[in-house]
Amino acid sequence: MLLSDKPFYTVQGEGELTGVPSVFVRTSGCNLRCRWCDTPYASWKPEGKDWTIDEIVSEVLLHPARHCVITGGEPMIAKGIHELAERLSGEGYHLTIETAGTVPPDGIPCDLASLSPKLGNSTPLPGEIEEVWIKRHEDRRLQPEIIRQWIGSYPFQLKFVVSEAPQLAEIQQLLLSLDRSIPACKVLLMAEGVTKEALGSRRDWLLDACKEHGYRFCHRLHIDLFGNTRAT
Repeated sequence: MLLSDKPFYTVQGEGELTGVPSVFVRTSGCNLRCRWCDTPYASWKPEGKDWTIDEIVSEVLLHPARHCVITGGEPMIAKGIHELAERLSGEGYHLTIETAGTVPPDGIPCDLASLSPKLGNSTPLPGEIEEVWIKRHEDRRLQPEIIRQWIGSYPFQLKFVVSEAPQLAEIQQLLLSLDRSIPACKVLLMAEGVTKEALGSRRDWLLDACKEHGYRFCHRLHIDLFGNTRAT
């Protein structure tokens, strides 16, 4: 399995488990090309080295955490991902899988599905990448039926990367399209940006939106603690 970095031990920086000590396993490779991606080394230009499942599990076991986060890139396209999740679950880990929700779960062990459906602001602009990838991204980025499979099978959170206030209407339309009763507290709004300044510039209206609709404000703790630093 191609990993962008060796499994690393830190605290969860986003979502319902913010601050919880966790071991992260970051697979390299993605079926999307988000224009604001903060891990291009695992998506736009995947890099890293191949690890066996045994090597990954052994590295995870070196740390005292009982939470493990499988992330990417898009971890659900990684070869052997089901076997890895089964092994880690068998070792007693609480597993969070961070996914865009474009690949069906197919029964993968998971204790928290951290779903991040991609809004229109994620699609690359002409000239930023090959035209074929722009079309591929736009065709794949939103898969309501697959999202329904995830939220019908696991505890979940829906985490949206937001850069402008009009995108709230897009989120609400997506929630309606899921045809499910989604508690507002399961909808997390996270500002787009990889610096404290960029996040701060979007904070106030995001807070207002959360208060108005009952959504959850999603802080990016790791940016505060470490900046936009790899393997933190």
